[in-house]
Amino acid sequence: MLTVEKIGGTSMSQFEDVLKNIIGEPDSQRFSFGRVFVVSAYSGVTNKLLEDKKTKAPGIYRHFINGEDCEEALNVLLRDLLKVNEGFINIGLDYEVAMEFLTERINQTKSYLHSMHEIISSGYVDRENIFSAARELLASLGEAHSAFNSVNILQNRGIPARLVDLTGFRDSRQLTIEERITKAFRDVDPFKEIVLVTGYTKGKEGIMRQFERGYSEITFSRIATLLQADEAIIHKEFHLSSADPKIVGVGKAIPVGRTNYDVADQLADIGMEAIHPNASKPLEMAGINLRLKNTFEPDHPGTLISKDYIGPEAKIEIVAGSDKVVVVEIHDSLMVGEAGYDKRIMEMFMEHSISYIMKATNANSISLVIWEHDLAEDLVSELKGAYQTVTILPAAIVCVIGSNIAVPNILARATGSLARNHINVNCVSQSLRQVNMQFVIDRDKYTNAIYHLNEDLCVG
Repeated sequence: MLTVEKIGGTSMSQFEDVLKNIIGEPDSQRFSFGRVFVVSAYSGVTNKLLEDKKTKAPGIYRHFINGEDCEEALNVLLRDLLKVNEGFINIGLDYEVAMEFLTERINQTKSYLHSMHEIISSGYVDRENIFSAARELLASLGEAHSAFNSVNILQNRGIPARLVDLTGFRDSRQLTIEERITKAFRDVDPFKEIVLVTGYTKGKEGIMRQFERGYSEITFSRIATLLQADEAIIHKEFHLSSADPKIVGVGKAIPVGRTNYDVADQLADIGMEAIHPNASKPLEMAGINLRLKNTFEPDHPGTLISKDYIGPEAKIEIVAGSDKVVVVEIHDSLMVGEAGYDKRIMEMFMEHSISYIMKATNANSISLVIWEHDLAEDLVSELKGAYQTVTILPAAIVCVIGSNIAVPNILARATGSLARNHINVNCVSQSLRQVNMQFVIDRDKYTNAIYHLNEDLCVG
């Protein structure tokens, strides 16, 4: 059996647990060949390189595009990463070898960024193309660091291990992502050694440019489909559960045993990514099942996601959502009966590269739910200049999701739960496929809604 497995950044930072719970020692039952591991950067490293994923606090990339000298920032990064390395000495890392690798990479990165600044200063090139190249270069450092360390630790513990470095560092060949992965695996035999692969892949189309921070899952998915894996596995620091344990409590967050790729897409649409949707599609089309596992509970089977799974009984599998959304409502008395009235609205959203999460309509109104950070003042101005009334309302969205919820009583139970707990529904949406019921509520009611929906629909 061949598996391709991705290990998340938080898990990588606790590599001793990865050794014990995922890879296993050669004399343990957990150890086996036939496994390819795609590794993320250690927790927080990509935030330092690019920007904080949650707070948007600037990283080294921001210094670069502001025209600032990045050398000192990279020196600070080197010191931080060497401190990370110190934590792995006791499990087998050769500190001197790892330091030499890391120092060489960062020094060369300094040189590349300096050259890019020189090219920008010439005024002969498109700045955006150089910025994009710098972002790709910086992103690659994190995975190169963690993958090199991991192979070094395994080899020093007597485990046959190979590094597949897809970062293309010092490689001037203009390869696509697919070509680079294919060439890199031509002489790799995962049944003779443990294979560790960088989550970043260099390609002329730009993996960061296309997929932003989901790039490591794209690499993982492309490798799994190329090798025709029997199963793809993602190891994270938590289970895919019925609701956020931070809201409902660990004991009431029930791990989801099985679900399908449609449910995974619904979660991705509200920012709760079991897997990046562009990574799940190739797996789904290739008929490769995806398993999500908790690194720190290795004996738990986790969640199995497959293409055609439908729950044997009607039930809610997951309650999820976000309190970081706004409702944009356009009201116009000329809308009623007018074919294609919303076309111009959609064109405005496209011009601003904004995708909506939910859409609800009636005769004279269209309500669109979007991420709060996507709301742009110039979009609001354009809408107000074109339509009678435009209302912007900070809100929350809660979703009741499952592979088999197309039965009459579930919608009634969901709305009943909200009503009993004095939570008003401002907008509601459910498509004919009936895998996701979406409720827009007041933002301050979000945690109550998640708690009570999970209690009444998943636990009760």
